[in-house]
Amino acid sequence: MSGQSLTDRITAAQHSVTGSAVSKTVCKATTHEIMGPKKKHLDYLIQCTNEMNVNIPQLADSLFERTTNSSWVVVFKSLITTHHLMVYGNERFIQYLASRNTLFNLSNFLDKSGLQGYDMSTFIRRYSRYLNEKAVSYRQVAFDFTKVKRGADGVMRTMNTEKLLKTVPIIQNQMDALLDFNVNSNELTNGVINAAFMLLFKDAIRLFAAYNEGIINLLEKYFDMKKNQCKEGLDIYKKFLTRMTRISEFLKVAEQVGIDRGDIPDLSQIQFM
Repeated sequence: MSGQSLTDRITAAQHSVTGSAVSKTVCKATTHEIMGPKKKHLDYLIQCTNEMNVNIPQLADSLFERTTNSSWVVVFKSLITTHHLMVYGNERFIQYLASRNTLFNLSNFLDKSGLQGYDMSTFIRRYSRYLNEKAVSYRQVAFDFTKVKRGADGVMRTMNTEKLLKTVPIIQNQMDALLDFNVNSNELTNGVINAAFMLLFKDAIRLFAAYNEGIINLLEKYFDMKKNQCKEGLDIYKKFLTRMTRISEFLKVAEQVGIDRGDIPDLSQIQFM
């Protein structure tokens, strides 16, 4: 189904009557058109997160409400819009999401309207799980791993041993949820799933950088650790090595769909010490 449906127009009109510009824009960003949310609508919502008079819970609720739709297109675009605001919006947006007990409850979502609906529903369930995990990570550490200061004097490289042993497994959980999206290049068949993949790719690069710096710090501290910490550290390091294969496979998909090779890290060049 292409173009705005009659339902889309009626929903937007209802919000025009009630004067809710935010809700109206959420509806416009999450129409039944099989394409990613439009940049002008995303930009407007980003601006809203920076306006102190905009009610962030209300904005989030408008997005949650759209995920109760039966159409895979509307639900997927609601998740993409939420992810976009988590990454590019004011930090108070992700702070609010992290403060909620539940975010997306889409583990049983299924659009039975056609073959494409069945296929895309699988990725919606996986994507919602990742966004839930991203919010949980923020709740646990009070920052976004994809936005932390990097380098020798960055957050992960300067963290003390005790905190590091608690923090790296949180990155591992978030990375696992991201890699569980598990899409092949031949499944990236429309503008909606492609928009989600691009956001996941950008998160993966930054998340991996934080993960890698955490591991470097861990190895540098290894011989000064207590015996029980050494066991914990070794376990974390082994898990990192097993994830390298999955991260490499994810990056191969990115290369296959035409993402610039200059934007894709060469894992063979990773230095651990």
